[in-house]
Amino acid sequence: MEWLTSLFTEPTIAHDILVYAIVIALGVLLGKVKIFGVSLGVTFVLFVGILLGHFGFSISNDTLLKFIREFGLILFVFSIGIQVGPGFFSSFKKGGMQMNLVATIGVLLNVVIALAIFYFDDSLTIPQIVGILSGAVTNTPGLGAAQQALDGMVDKYPTGADDMSMGYAAAYPLGVIGIILSMILLKVFFKIKLEKETKEIEDEKESSQLKPHVVTFMVENQLINGRNLKELHDIIDHNFVVSRVKKANGEIIIPNADTVLQCGDSLLVVCSIQDEPVFRSVIGQVIQEDWETSPGLVVSRRILVTKSEYNGRKLGSMRLRMGYKLNATRVNRAGVDLLASPNLTLQVGDRITVVGNPDDIDRLATRLGNSMKRLHEPNMVTMFVGIFLGIVVGSIPIALPGMSADLMLGLAGGPLVVAILLSRFGYKLKLVTYTSSSASLLLREIGICLFLASVGLAAGEKFYDTVFNAQGLRWVMWGFIITFIPQMVMGVLARMKFKFNYLSILGIMSGSYTDPPALAYSNKVANNDAPAVAYSTVYPLTMFLRVVTAQLIVLLFA
Repeated sequence: MEWLTSLFTEPTIAHDILVYAIVIALGVLLGKVKIFGVSLGVTFVLFVGILLGHFGFSISNDTLLKFIREFGLILFVFSIGIQVGPGFFSSFKKGGMQMNLVATIGVLLNVVIALAIFYFDDSLTIPQIVGILSGAVTNTPGLGAAQQALDGMVDKYPTGADDMSMGYAAAYPLGVIGIILSMILLKVFFKIKLEKETKEIEDEKESSQLKPHVVTFMVENQLINGRNLKELHDIIDHNFVVSRVKKANGEIIIPNADTVLQCGDSLLVVCSIQDEPVFRSVIGQVIQEDWETSPGLVVSRRILVTKSEYNGRKLGSMRLRMGYKLNATRVNRAGVDLLASPNLTLQVGDRITVVGNPDDIDRLATRLGNSMKRLHEPNMVTMFVGIFLGIVVGSIPIALPGMSADLMLGLAGGPLVVAILLSRFGYKLKLVTYTSSSASLLLREIGICLFLASVGLAAGEKFYDTVFNAQGLRWVMWGFIITFIPQMVMGVLARMKFKFNYLSILGIMSGSYTDPPALAYSNKVANNDAPAVAYSTVYPLTMFLRVVTAQLIVLLFA
């Protein structure tokens, strides 16, 4: 049995992987246990890591631990960015400025409270309070930036870097708990019903995306009798598609721009539901028509776009009517139906609803790919190109006057910003950003688990000695105050002043503290992307402010 003992005790790669496997497996398992009706999910991996780290479980190489921690964080934020990128830009039209204002108020409150505690508690030094502040707001880049700013003050603070790390380790666990606790108390305080909040998000999405509406009109207006479809488009200045026309003699045709309309014709129109009254006034009354059982060789099918060469192509450039005698009526993207307008940009993973002869549809399907197997293949090039660009962007130094150290977005902020941009504009670079929901979820969960396990194992060794004494407990208390009070102020302000949806508030509260565990908890509560969109909306500005304020405190008050 010596081989088994050595596996748990000797510093080898196998030992390190075994430690991570134990921490993550136990953390995920215990995270499913509900305490007072609430489960922490993967966040529990952090506390299992601290516990096992205290009892001697450790990683043999600090460089390896740091690599796994940062790589896990990169995987997590990159997958989040890819998921929420398209919604990120539209969110600025729906309260993005107010979201960032709320987050900025939270950052300033954290700093004000931390400085007030520093002047109240004479035993604290600037490195210690900055470490407590960074741990309380769970911001590792801010800690690193502050330690860099402290490099030129070794004579004044010989143990300053270690003091910062200990303050960070003391405040971090209750920082995570404080964020989640404030979310729960906010829900109780405002008597929030999750079902109602979820429905509001879904209704808002439907109303803002102009969901296509399929309806049949009978041509009754003598003013359009004898006019063609091109002229009808000139009369009705709205986006719509005439999918099929049933003539008075029962013949069903696939119309084109030159198709002449006659009174008595039935038109199958795809438009926005808000525009239906306009069509009734111009064309005629709405009628019931079973197009699927009507005689003729006209059918409706969905074709999956899986060939990368069509990523970024305009739908109008496909010339479906001239080349295939087909009409495209709708495009389904990530579960949302979009009107098939000529200017709509296609992306891999889109499902195009076309109407026409089955043989013509088969020819188009062959051209576009229509292969579910190909769609499930991971786009590794896009992922690692994005990570590469994210690290480059995160490493760009931003020099500010009067500061000895440059500011950077870091290994978390850079990949997140790049992922958001790629998910929205990647098709212009011919990069396929489509990722199946299961693959995206797996990538995100692996990343956050590796990150939390690394943080817990690193803090566990000295956590007991640091926290469980008079000084350490005082640090924990100060950290919790720094965490909790601004969170509650932000939550109440966002709900009462700006009337934000509770699920979006969860994202603001997580993003303002740049806290992946809190976001993981929020996603579990919401079961939609509302928290992730709000998180990504406030994250870039908040990350910048966290890094700046941590360095400013050192440079101005040390």
